Amino acid sequence: MNTTEHPVLLFDGVCNLCNGSVQFIIERDPDARFRFASLQSEEGQAVLSRFENRPSDLSSVVLIQDDQLYARSEAALRVARQLGGGWSLLYAFIVVPRPIRDAVYDWIARNRYRWFGKKDACMIPSPDLQSRFL
Repeated sequence: MNTTEHPVLLFDGVCNLCNGSVQFIIERDPDARFRFASLQSEEGQAVLSRFENRPSDLSSVVLIQDDQLYARSEAALRVARQLGGGWSLLYAFIVVPRPIRDAVYDWIARNRYRWFGKKDACMIPSPDLQSRFL
């Protein structure tokens, strides 16, 4: 997978917040730049296996772009920067020190199932979106 042409976003496929975020990104990515895979999938694990610094749990969103791995708050902010509209302004939070950003990210990640729920199985993309998923 060429992550220069198409950044790949790996997400927790059973998390309702994560699935909602993927739908949110798809709607705001009119050029269809991003590709997606769940962290639980063989495809997602294959992409991750190329990186020594990969996260070991499913509580982190991971962005692979230009053969670089970004996780947690940095991944989320880098995705926001590439979205249409005013969403790119969220990237300004990159100036907040990473330990503070990641602490907030981790707090949300720890509570995501309780607040938003989870599915029994990973999301299956609709036929018109299948080309966006690995």
